[in-house]
Parts: sequence; structure tokens; C-alpha cells
Amino acid sequence: MTFSTPIAAVARPTRFKRVTVTVLAAAGLAGAALTFAPSPAQAAEPAAAPKAAHSVSTKKATDGNNVDGWINQALSIMKAKGIPGSYEGLHRNIMRESSGNPNAVNGYDVNAVNGTPSKGLLQVIQPTFDAYHVAGTSQSLTDPVANITAAANYAADRYGSIDNVNSAY
Repeated sequence: MTFSTPIAAVARPTRFKRVTVTVLAAAGLAGAALTFAPSPAQAAEPAAAPKAAHSVSTKKATDGNNVDGWINQALSIMKAKGIPGSYEGLHRNIMRESSGNPNAVNGYDVNAVNGTPSKGLLQVIQPTFDAYHVAGTSQSLTDPVANITAAANYAADRYGSIDNVNSAY
């Protein structure tokens, strides 16, 4: 096959590079959005359902001023308030969201850009904390037990249990 109009060698590579970079950048942003946002399938089809609708289990017997102690304190409150969740689900999400740092602040995501950064062990924003705060816990968003119980209360309302959350929520 022969073309009657030759393609300009200088114009094509420049245009090709510009289009390629634009397409790759858009694909990268879409990939990042998919990485950080839970899919509708995750919300509708949890990977592993809790043993019972309002089951609460504790794995560690450690109490104190550390992740295990905060989780156990939160589980005790959650059990009394009928909020489902397990030690495993809470621990997994805490490690993913903050690596166990109760003072962690995300200054880079869309919430931070909009002026309400995610904070605490489970990276909760202030409006969500206010809406799902559990009576009897601190009013401080970065209080570990208050952060855990509010996040678990939110996850129970949205996903059925914190155990069903396997990505940013």
C-alpha cells in the first residue's frame, strides 16, 4: 500500500509524544482513582462477611496505650452499642490507613484539598466523625478510641461492618 501524501516527520513525533503523554497521564490518574476508591462490587459484595450480624471478637488480651489496647477498648464500646466489627478488621484497616499512628494526618487527598483532612488511626474526616461519633467517647477526632468507634460506626452503616472494608473508604 502506498500513500500519496507523505507524513511530516517533524510534526508527527511531536504530536505523537504530546498525545501519548496526555493519554498516559489520564490513564495514570484513572488508575490511581481506581486504586484508592472502593469499587461498587466491594460495597455490594463483601469479601468476607462477619460471623454474625453484630459479632464482635477480640483477639488480643492486651490493654493499654497502644493499638491493641485502643482496639480492645473500642471493641468493648462497640459491643455495648451494637456496632459490628472484629479485632482483625479494625487492625487491618488501622495498619493500612495510619500504620498505628493516632496523630496521622493526610494532607494530600481530595479531603485535604477541600480543607477537611483525614485524621487519626482510621483516617476520618471531621464531618464523618461528627455524624458517626459514638456517645461516651471523646469528642476529639484524633482520640484513638473515639476515632476507631466512629469509623466502625460509619463502616457499619455504609458497608455492614468494618470487616468488609478492604480499601480506602
